[in-house]
Amino acid sequence: MTTHARRFRELVEAPEIVVVPSAYDALSAKVIEQAGFKAVHMTGSGTSASMLGLPDLGFSTITEMAWNAKNITLAVDLPVIMDIDAGYGNAMNTWRCVREFERAGIVGGHLEDQVVPKRCGHLEGKRLISTEEMVGKIEAAVEARTDPDWLLIARTDAREKLGLDEAIRRSHEYLAAGADCIFLEAMLTVDEMKRVRDEIDAPLLANMVEGGKTPWLTSKELEAIGYNLAIYPLSGWLAATSILRKMFAALRDEGTTQHFWDRHDLRMSFEELFEVFDYSRISELEARFVVRDED
Repeated sequence: MTTHARRFRELVEAPEIVVVPSAYDALSAKVIEQAGFKAVHMTGSGTSASMLGLPDLGFSTITEMAWNAKNITLAVDLPVIMDIDAGYGNAMNTWRCVREFERAGIVGGHLEDQVVPKRCGHLEGKRLISTEEMVGKIEAAVEARTDPDWLLIARTDAREKLGLDEAIRRSHEYLAAGADCIFLEAMLTVDEMKRVRDEIDAPLLANMVEGGKTPWLTSKELEAIGYNLAIYPLSGWLAATSILRKMFAALRDEGTTQHFWDRHDLRMSFEELFEVFDYSRISELEARFVVRDED
């Protein structure tokens, strides 16, 4: 039987780009699945925002991320990859987190070369570890995984302070250490993106962040350059936050949400909502398995 890890690796190795929207919880993952996507990415920034109400500055822990990952992988029948930040410490912490996340059902993740605690890749003030320390983390991650198809994505944030040449050099070192894919963060132009494709002989991940440093391209434009997968870590929880803010403002000002949904063409019936999380199927299982007292 083909595993989720094998399915995802095949998607990355296919000629077409794989678009991997980012979920911040199990419900958002189910919406992604029902929209017809082939894989899910668990966003670190969105997890921090939704679970902790805190910005992406390294507040989340291995245990919290593994808990969210387990909920997401149980909710969908798709391969799920995730943000594993900077490994939550040194190489041995990285070893532990890969073991935890693989056992939670995750089939791959991106590990970055920032100092712990890390910062969002599109914020200022990032600090980097040495290439040698990152190589040790990558080797520990490779040792930790039990499924050889588990996709280790090495992210470098060197572009901002050390320049594109150094970011590319580090990428080659990370591939030699055992990484399967490169995530070169915060490129500033399409020409930089093309140069990275020309100089790195490995699958490439594009990070599409609304308002971020990297040019916002369509999936077809990314595919034309030669990128293999694209993630959207901000999109889901940005949309949710925007709608929640408007909806609760309407409730505050109007004393009801009755007109809000129609005004913004967002109305969903009670039945539609419950079917997002498979109410009919769960009800059928309940009828089969739960013994009810007779009236």
